[in-house]
Amino acid sequence: MTLWMAVLAACALAFVTKWLGHLVPAAWLSGTRTRRVTSLLPVALLASLVVVQTLGGPAGTLVIDARVAAVVVAVVALLLRAPFILVVALGAVVAAGLRALGWS
Repeated sequence: MTLWMAVLAACALAFVTKWLGHLVPAAWLSGTRTRRVTSLLPVALLASLVVVQTLGGPAGTLVIDARVAAVVVAVVALLLRAPFILVVALGAVVAAGLRALGWS
């Protein structure tokens, strides 16, 4: 299978998945538990992506580097209710500063 065949297959799968989502009866989605779970799914997905991108290294190894310190600073800024652009800027400055100091 070539790369383009894989890309086209992934596109088709995404389309079919979205289309099937529109066919789900409304009664299945109207429960309190279902609404609570579906409202928290994006949070769980984003958290898992942040963890994988922060701690993941080559071949699935665990890496502790400047990214971890940047995420810690960003979390502290979020807890202090800083504006989101400031949170991003602080995380970037910390990661860049640590990498400039040689901690990659």
